Amino acid sequence: MLHPNQFQVNEAWIAFKISDEPIHTELDGDIYFLALMDAASCYILSHVPITAKAAEPTQIESRRLLKEGKSHKKQTPKILFIPTELPVRFLAAEAERIGIDVVRVEEYQLHVFIAEARESFKKFFSGGRGAQ
Repeated sequence: MLHPNQFQVNEAWIAFKISDEPIHTELDGDIYFLALMDAASCYILSHVPITAKAAEPTQIESRRLLKEGKSHKKQTPKILFIPTELPVRFLAAEAERIGIDVVRVEEYQLHVFIAEARESFKKFFSGGRGAQ
């Protein structure tokens, strides 16, 4: 089982959907957010909204996600963990293109990292302050 204390800051990042259920917006329809997190600190480095119809980020969105992640420490990690069930072919290809090893893992192995972020996101949107 993976744990934050196994990593140094910026050694590994995690890409994950921050919510299980899409959020309905009048302008863009149903969307969800893909987040990029540092594995050691559990700090959210970046996020992008993805339409539920698209199911995965585009190449441009993938590049932006990684670029914003890099902007925090001016470097990329060695590893990008991605849940096996998450469709992100452009993100995986872009990460590999810039020298990041992509490692697919079962989502349950990432629970210790992502659970708090998901819970906070869920509370925010169930509290009536979400998208209308």
